[in-house]
Amino acid sequence: MFLVRKIGIDLGTCNSVVFVPPKGVILQEPSVVAVSLLENRILAVGREAKEMLGKTPDTLKVYRPLKDGVIADFRVTQAMLKYFIDRTSRMARFFKPELIIGVPAGVTSTERRAVVEAGNNAGAKGVYVAKEPILAAIGAGIPIGTSSGHMIVDIGGGTAEMAVISLGGIVNWGSIRLAGDKIDEAIANYIKEKHNLAIGEQTAEEIKINIATALPEKEEKIMQIRGRDLILGLPKTVKISSNEVCAAISDVLMEIIQTIKQVLRETPPELSADVIDKGIVLSGGGALLRNFDQLIERSIGVPCLVADEPLLCVARGTGVVAENLEVYKKSLMTKK
Repeated sequence: MFLVRKIGIDLGTCNSVVFVPPKGVILQEPSVVAVSLLENRILAVGREAKEMLGKTPDTLKVYRPLKDGVIADFRVTQAMLKYFIDRTSRMARFFKPELIIGVPAGVTSTERRAVVEAGNNAGAKGVYVAKEPILAAIGAGIPIGTSSGHMIVDIGGGTAEMAVISLGGIVNWGSIRLAGDKIDEAIANYIKEKHNLAIGEQTAEEIKINIATALPEKEEKIMQIRGRDLILGLPKTVKISSNEVCAAISDVLMEIIQTIKQVLRETPPELSADVIDKGIVLSGGGALLRNFDQLIERSIGVPCLVADEPLLCVARGTGVVAENLEVYKKSLMTKK
């Protein structure tokens, strides 16, 4: 039987990914928890809980315990971590694993302590936290230890983070609490204003995944959506095109691009030259938005590439760190 001693977790606002070396990614679940208010107990975690979003009676509440990449509900986050540890390691009761958890670069010391405490209470032997841009860079295969500069842009559900990395550390970084969730929100608001239709979180996310684009396209994609008519209060179906979605989300995307520009403006010239040479690497769920790399390239004038399997970059990074814990302990992480 395989004994799990180290677990890497990308604790995301929308999705959490669990990596166990040397097996790889073994769990990918939405960061959602369903709680029974009457009995004050957790009913479901992950996919099962996400299916309940927007459909629960008064006695049930569905939480997303992380907001903007940090813990918003401590008890529920702890339960979610315990669920991940138990699912990963059947022998977690006897052999407590060490956890490596990714946190946003802009995390405060209080927020970092909350992650460590939640991990310890969930049954870990030790909890290490590492900054997500570095983990994303490692997971994307960027040689972070070299003296040349590399830029990574990690766009998750709650935060978009960009960092210039050289010699194993972050030289300059920016973080903006505007990412996938805000894109969903912008889509829902647009449909509300333009079509007088109220849609749920799940529908907005489906629109983003299926037809959203960062640049207008000649051949538009059309999608039928259902929601509640705000005037009559009855169910209604409307059609929406990819170019409409493009217009709806453009403000959010431009704010992310402004933050990338700001980071580049403050980067030492030698490293800027390296970034122009090697290009910007996009990771996280936001990297999957169609044509976003092209929009960044046009707006900044620097080549932009999407990492392989961008959703798994941070998790793969935690796995590499877990396998080489002694090497990374001093340089990357803090253990509280």
